[in-house]
Amino acid sequence: MIDGLFKTYIDPLWEMPARPLSKVFTANQVTLMGLGLIALVSLAFLWHRAPFWYALTLGIAFSADSLDGAVARLRNESSAFGGYLDAIVDRYQEMIVIATLAYVSGAWVAGYFALAGAFLTSYMKARAAMEMPVDNVAWPDLFERQERILFICLALVGQSLVGSSLDIIPWALWLLAILTHATALQRFLRARRLLRGGK
Repeated sequence: MIDGLFKTYIDPLWEMPARPLSKVFTANQVTLMGLGLIALVSLAFLWHRAPFWYALTLGIAFSADSLDGAVARLRNESSAFGGYLDAIVDRYQEMIVIATLAYVSGAWVAGYFALAGAFLTSYMKARAAMEMPVDNVAWPDLFERQERILFICLALVGQSLVGSSLDIIPWALWLLAILTHATALQRFLRARRLLRGGK
């Protein structure tokens, strides 16, 4: 929802930090560096188990997801493959983060359903695009990727505030599962309406 509603305002803000990167790296390289950073900070969390620092480093690492688009615009190298690579890397990033949280908290079932909901949310739109033209910014739904990232970071900050007295990560994963499946259903209902010729 954030990305769909505010993309035209947010994208230009990334061009300033992307400018020095664009002189050295291609957009696809920045995309892959983002994946590497997510893997690195997730491995670090398995070692230090400090939720606040994981939230902070995740926020920084996820910024590469926006920087790659800005680099592509600055280098005038936007491509269909670049968009495809970005989408695939996005899924791997979420898989790494949710698997990390599930491992640390032991909430594997909640993590499974949260990841399945995230993947289904993406798939609902991608599959609809195989049947009809789909506007990339006209599907502002409840819990898209930006909202999921923000939610996970806030849950980690919350965990750091309550300390070891209460493990909120399993509850956060269950809530994430519910919200992602609600978003997938929202997209399914929109696709059904559009495919049947509705407005």
